[in-house]
Amino acid sequence: MAAGLGSRYGGFKQVDRVGPGGEMLLEYAMFDARRAGFHRVLFIIRQELVDAFSGLTRTLPADLNVAWVIQDPDALPDGFRRPPERTKPWGTVHALLAACREIAGPFAAINADDFYGRQAYVQAIDAAGGATRDGRATIIGLPLEATLSEHGPVVRGICRVAGDRVADLEEVYDIQQTSDGIRGQSGSGSSRAKSRDRRHLSGRELASMNFWVFPPHVFGMLQERFVDFLRRRGAEVTAELPLPDAVGDLIRQGALEVCAREASGPWFGLTHQSDRPKASAGLRALVDAGQYPAPLWDARMSRDLLR
Repeated sequence: MAAGLGSRYGGFKQVDRVGPGGEMLLEYAMFDARRAGFHRVLFIIRQELVDAFSGLTRTLPADLNVAWVIQDPDALPDGFRRPPERTKPWGTVHALLAACREIAGPFAAINADDFYGRQAYVQAIDAAGGATRDGRATIIGLPLEATLSEHGPVVRGICRVAGDRVADLEEVYDIQQTSDGIRGQSGSGSSRAKSRDRRHLSGRELASMNFWVFPPHVFGMLQERFVDFLRRRGAEVTAELPLPDAVGDLIRQGALEVCAREASGPWFGLTHQSDRPKASAGLRALVDAGQYPAPLWDARMSRDLLR
């Protein structure tokens, strides 16, 4: 998913070239997914990013089936129209729904501006097999404390886990380390009041970073949640429906069973412009350790790492 505005970042962070060879973060996601066993990539992008992704596609290996779809803010269910003054996207549920005609089987969905670590994709390919067998979804998360930014607040989907299942999921806003511990604001979800309540967090919570594995029937469920959202909040010019809110509602209704898996990382991402040096240094360290080639799509070195 690469259709966000990047308001806090100050630009399109999805295509920022932070790698040592000028790679985007999402290129490392494709590299890790490919060596885990994924062979098709579908970008969900804004119209303004078509040229950037056209150029990227020409540099990728021939054995990767690559396509893209546009998250069009005017593409709404019958009976709904975008408010003329609205400029923001409708959120990650709408982004995923933009891809529904292109996906027929279990699939993984990720953010383009997060680095999740190689193990996360190994877990995802295994979870995709489970989605085929039993129709369950999976969150591949990380400990909350490993996903914070030193440069400002973040938004995370906080999971309450029971055994190996997600018992509840809530989008929590403005999470940051304070002198009094980790604090955030809950509320303003798809089925919650718009007021927000102060949250005290330990940092050990499983945080959803929008790395999901879904069975294909989830599209019908998400469409229902999105229609409900539009009925209640579609006239608001800044309202959006995040995946954690929608999936949390489905969990509470008993409509979707979601497995919980914790990845080992390392994780880094681009929320604020000041996060960029850490992401660049993290990628450089992994390249220096021999975990990735530089440039990333070096054919000979990639063959060795893909064995």
